[in-house]
Amino acid sequence: MRPRLWVLVLAAVFAALQLANVTGRDTPDTKNYLAYALSLSGEGKRETATATIGYVCASRAERVRRDQSVHVVHFHRPDPTDRVAAECRAQEWRVVGPQLAAGRTGGHTLPYLPDRFMRIFEARPGYPLLLVPFVTAFGVTWGLWAAGVFVACAGGVLVFLILRTLSVPAPLALGGQALYYALPCGTTAMRPMTEGLLMALTLAAVWGCALVLRAGRTRAGLALVAGSLAALFTVKHSQALFLGVCLAAAGALIALRRRGRGGPPARDVLVLGAVGLAGAVGTLVAARLLHYPSVSDSVQDLLTDHFARPERERPWPEFWQLQGNFWLEWLRRQAWQPLLVAALGAGAWGALRRGGAAGGFLVAAACTGILTQAGHPDINIWGERLIVLAWLLPVVGVPLLLEPVVRGGRVPLPAQGPADRVRTAG
Repeated sequence: MRPRLWVLVLAAVFAALQLANVTGRDTPDTKNYLAYALSLSGEGKRETATATIGYVCASRAERVRRDQSVHVVHFHRPDPTDRVAAECRAQEWRVVGPQLAAGRTGGHTLPYLPDRFMRIFEARPGYPLLLVPFVTAFGVTWGLWAAGVFVACAGGVLVFLILRTLSVPAPLALGGQALYYALPCGTTAMRPMTEGLLMALTLAAVWGCALVLRAGRTRAGLALVAGSLAALFTVKHSQALFLGVCLAAAGALIALRRRGRGGPPARDVLVLGAVGLAGAVGTLVAARLLHYPSVSDSVQDLLTDHFARPERERPWPEFWQLQGNFWLEWLRRQAWQPLLVAALGAGAWGALRRGGAAGGFLVAAACTGILTQAGHPDINIWGERLIVLAWLLPVVGVPLLLEPVVRGGRVPLPAQGPADRVRTAG
């Protein structure tokens, strides 16, 4: 079969496997995005609350049922689904019902938490807009599942396109697509929250960089990068800011490196960096004009448990202390289970040694995952999803690293002496 057909086969296999978990994927943020989508589709507040609470409680009951079925002591007990769902609905309505009755019906989300916290989700219409056609066509449960499949499969296809643009053989490009589905990227993309769409749009920006640098399709590539940054602003404006800054930094560093080595002019690299810088500046200006939550709001949200506690008078010293504590603990856990660190090392090696300037922009895009995690230094906030964008580096970089093996060549090793003495291993 042709490679393009294999791309569809891999996506179809991944989608079929996701039928094993149609429900039970929701996170604490899912109810906010689902309520937003239902509101955009024209549902009233009471109907939105009923559908959202029904989905959340059905998922919770399903997880409890599954856990009980394999519990060595409780597996023989009666099915708890109805009881758990009823208790969940009562609990959720105790929170939402009085707020709706008191007139807190503004915005698109439901009044679960203080308005200042809910504004964070009100500023993210992109993902709910994506959900609207799926939820309208298939209902809440299957609509969220179908949207997850669409976003996750799109991310895998973009990985294939990036690798093929970088002249990676089709089997390795398909391997990169499979890695995307098998690693935490695929798992996280299937969850009903923004991260899957963030990864897909970030990959689209990386593909745009590859088109400019390796395929000579400058206009299409620049349009793709700019469009991705604009779309990211609607999904999560902090990601648009991070990606813009990282692309600008990568463009400047690569241009300086080329100049230091007496290489050819770096006009294409500088143009990509300029687009990234324009995206970052545009994000800051638009966020200010639209009165989106600021960095200070985010820090207060973190330190006050979603504004449930009094605000900190001096939040930044506490934030930086927590930042240091977090990364020490993170490194300790990585030393215990170093899969991510090893994968990042291999991906960076492949991207920088085999990907050229495009590999540098790939590393920059992956760094947004580190920045996202740094913005939320709480080891308990679904940490793997915050740093998930960093997994894009091994997904694309490892196939690049393995390219010489597939082509029957040699694998480059780090230089042991001067830069021109590069050892290779057969």
